[in-house]
Amino acid sequence: MPLDRRTFLGRTAATGAAAALAGGTAAPAEAAGRSGRRPPRRHSFTVMGTTDLHGNVLNWDYFTDAEFDDADHNDVGLAKISTLVNRIREERGRGSTLLIDAGDTIQGTQLSYYYAKVDPITGEGGPVHPMAQAMNAIGYDAAALGNHEFNYGIPVLRAFEEQCDFPLLGANAVDARTLLPAFPPYVIKRLRVPHGPDVRVGVLGLTNPGIAIWDRANVQGEMAFPGLTEQAAKYVPRLRSLGADVVIVSAHSGTSGTSSYGDQLPHVENAATLVAEQVPGIDAILVGHAHEEIPERRVTNRVTGAEVVLSEPLKWGQRLTLFDFSLVWERGRWTVESVSSGVLNSNTVAEDPAVTGMLADEHEKVVAYVNQVIGTSAAAMAATEAPYKDVPVIDFINHVQAETVRAALAGGEHAELPVLSQASCFSRTAAIPAGDVTIRQVAGLYPFENTLEARLLTGAQLREYLEFSARYYVRTPAGAEADPARLTNADGIPDYNYDAVSGLSYDIDIAKAPGSRVTGLRHGGAEVADDDRFVLAVNNYRASGGGNFPHIAGAEQLWANSEEIRNTIITWVRERGSIDGADFASADWRLTRDGEPVF
Repeated sequence: MPLDRRTFLGRTAATGAAAALAGGTAAPAEAAGRSGRRPPRRHSFTVMGTTDLHGNVLNWDYFTDAEFDDADHNDVGLAKISTLVNRIREERGRGSTLLIDAGDTIQGTQLSYYYAKVDPITGEGGPVHPMAQAMNAIGYDAAALGNHEFNYGIPVLRAFEEQCDFPLLGANAVDARTLLPAFPPYVIKRLRVPHGPDVRVGVLGLTNPGIAIWDRANVQGEMAFPGLTEQAAKYVPRLRSLGADVVIVSAHSGTSGTSSYGDQLPHVENAATLVAEQVPGIDAILVGHAHEEIPERRVTNRVTGAEVVLSEPLKWGQRLTLFDFSLVWERGRWTVESVSSGVLNSNTVAEDPAVTGMLADEHEKVVAYVNQVIGTSAAAMAATEAPYKDVPVIDFINHVQAETVRAALAGGEHAELPVLSQASCFSRTAAIPAGDVTIRQVAGLYPFENTLEARLLTGAQLREYLEFSARYYVRTPAGAEADPARLTNADGIPDYNYDAVSGLSYDIDIAKAPGSRVTGLRHGGAEVADDDRFVLAVNNYRASGGGNFPHIAGAEQLWANSEEIRNTIITWVRERGSIDGADFASADWRLTRDGEPVF
C-alpha cells in the first residue's frame, strides 16, 4: 500500500527474500590471517535507477503509430526496463538490489494523457494508471516527484500516488500553509545481509522548485517548493540519525547549476551538483530533469572532501542506471567503501512480455483513440525546416492560438490591440498530411501539456524578446556555407526555446552577433515603435519564465485558461473540419546575412 503521508517519518521497509552475493558474506574462519583476526565483513548491493519516463510504458510512438525509433536506434519504455531489471536481480540477487526513479512519470505520451483526461484515473471506479500498473509490477522501491507530475493538477497526482505500491518522495514539496511536507521526504529500505546486520539505505526525494511558476495555476496557494540544497541539508542528517548506513538522493534536477527561469525564484533549477558539493553525508545522487545521459560523474563534497557519485540515465526508459556499492563492517556499523555507476541501454533487450501483456488492453484503447479522424487538410505540412524557415505548420499553431486569444478578448478593453502569437518547433518530425487528419497527427505538433495565455508587451519589449530568441542561431558570416544542420541550437539552446512570432515581419541577420540581429521589424507594413502595444498569445511555460525570455514573465496577464494548447488545436480542427494553409500560411520572418536571404 502507498505510504501514508502523515506517518512516513522513520518508516523502513524490507526488500524481500535475502540473497547472497560473492564477497557479500562473512569470511570463513580458515581465511583468518596469522594474527587470528577475521578479515573485515563486506557486503555489496546495487541500486538501479530510471528518470523522466514521461508516460512511456511500451516501445511505441503514439504520434507516429509505430514502434519507437530514432537516429541512434534507442528504445523506450518500462517494458524494456523491466527486462534489464529482472536480469540484474537474477545476477545479483533481488535482496541485494533496489529500484528507484527520479521523476516526470505521468506526462508525455498519449497513453498518459488518455488516463489523465480522456478516461481519468480520478473518476469513480476509474482505471489504474498504466504507469502505476507497470511500476508496481516491476517492483519500484521509491520515486521522486518530477515537475511534470503536477501538469494535470493535484487530484490526478494524488490518485496516482494512491495507486502506487511505493512512495512518491518530495522533501521540498511542502504544504503552502503549514510548510509541512506534502509528500514523504524519504524512505529507509532494509537490505538483508546473510549472517550479518541489515544494511539500511535512506532514499531522499527532491523535486524542482520551478513547479511554482511552471504549474502556478495548479499549485498556487496549495504547495510551495523550497530549494534542493536547503531541504537536503535538513533531511540528510535526519536519515543518518535514524540509522541510515547509505544515503542516496533521487533528485529531479539537472547538474548544470543553471535555471531556465532566471531570477524569478531564489532556488536553482538544476541543483544536483550543488547538493553533492554542499550537503555532507550523501553517497550517490540519481539525477533527472535535464534529459542528459551521465553514466558517472564524481563530485567532491566541499565540507568533508568525500566523493559523491552522480548518474543520470537517458529519458523515456532508454537507459537504466546502476549504482554499485561496496560496504565494510567496522566499528559496529556499515561504512561505504566504494561507489561506482554506469548505464545499461534498453535497446539491447526485448520487452518483458509480462508488462506488454498486462497493458495490452490499455494500449489498444489509446491507439484507437489517437487514430480517430477529426478533419482534413488541403495540403501536407511538415516541421522539418521549421527551425530555420517560416513554415505553414508553425503558422497553423500560431493561427489557432491568436484566433483563440482574439475571441477571448473580444468586447474587452484590449480587444482592439493587435494579437501576435509565439510557437516553437517541438518536433522536427511532426507533420500534417494532405487528406484525412487524425488526433495523433495534430497532437504531434504539440507534445507538451502547455496551456495558453495572453500577455501585454510593448514594441521595445517585443524587440528584446525576439533578439533573445535569435541567440538560437550560430553566427555565420556572409559567404560561408549555410548548412541547415549546423545553423541552429547555438550554445545548446533546444528547439523549444526558439520562438517564431506571427503577426509581424522581421529578419534575423545571423552574420551579426546575438543581441543585434533583428532588423526590419514591422506590423501591418509599419515599423514597430517602442511604445506600440501588442497582445502576445503565449504558452504558460514561456509566460512563467521557462527559457528565461525577457519581459514576458513580468508582463500583464490579460487572459489565461487551463485547456492544453494541443486540445485547443484538436478542437479547432474538429469544429471546422478542414485545415487550409491559404487561411494562415505566410513567410513573415527569414534568416539573412548582411541583408541577403540565407534561403
